[in-house]
Amino acid sequence: MAIKIEKLFRAPYSMPNGLQVTDDGLWVVDQITDRVALLEMKNTSEYGVPRVVSEIATESSNTSGMTYGGGSLWLTANGEGSRWRPARPTDANTGGSDILRVDPKTGDTTERYPLPGGGGTHGVEYDNYDDGYVWVQTLKDDVLHKVKISDWSVQHTIPLPYTRGHGMVRLDDGIWVVHTSDRVIVKLDLNDGRLMDRIEVPEPHPEPHGLSIFNGGFVYCDATSGWVAKITL
Repeated sequence: MAIKIEKLFRAPYSMPNGLQVTDDGLWVVDQITDRVALLEMKNTSEYGVPRVVSEIATESSNTSGMTYGGGSLWLTANGEGSRWRPARPTDANTGGSDILRVDPKTGDTTERYPLPGGGGTHGVEYDNYDDGYVWVQTLKDDVLHKVKISDWSVQHTIPLPYTRGHGMVRLDDGIWVVHTSDRVIVKLDLNDGRLMDRIEVPEPHPEPHGLSIFNGGFVYCDATSGWVAKITL
């Protein structure tokens, strides 16, 4: 697959570790402060950064993934946040993870769910093709769960081909998954996890973490460098 990777702009936060394109703009979450900003994608300032439309504080911690669906933001609280900032009572437990459903206007947590199987996670994706479900990754088992939101039950599980799964994009015929350490984005069959396609993200391009569909391609963020980059297919 012929692709083009280019830097778009630096995120308003030093460690952007999840993002989601919506009709309102680009949502980006910071792993350190756990704040979320809605950015205007059309123009950047003379400093090469986009305009911040709105910003909210959340009760997430060590946030390592984000999606949008059902009128809510969904954040992965990947353990407690004291590595980066003072601990908060709302932090996830050490060695565990929670999935937070968050009001995008106020930042209030409307629901908090445990990660199926426990351990850590870097990825969550709302299923816009099957409303009422989210896809959640687990780092401990390197699998991807389809979870029914109403009772938080695992409906289906597929294996991931590499470790350190991160951002995801659900399409009608598969799901794209970032594997950050391997610098690849793979398209997997929804039934059995069979590898259908892959995109290499070699150095010196920004390292892929969060992922969202954008203009027929993808946009991703790099928590290491702070860049937001675009992949044109």
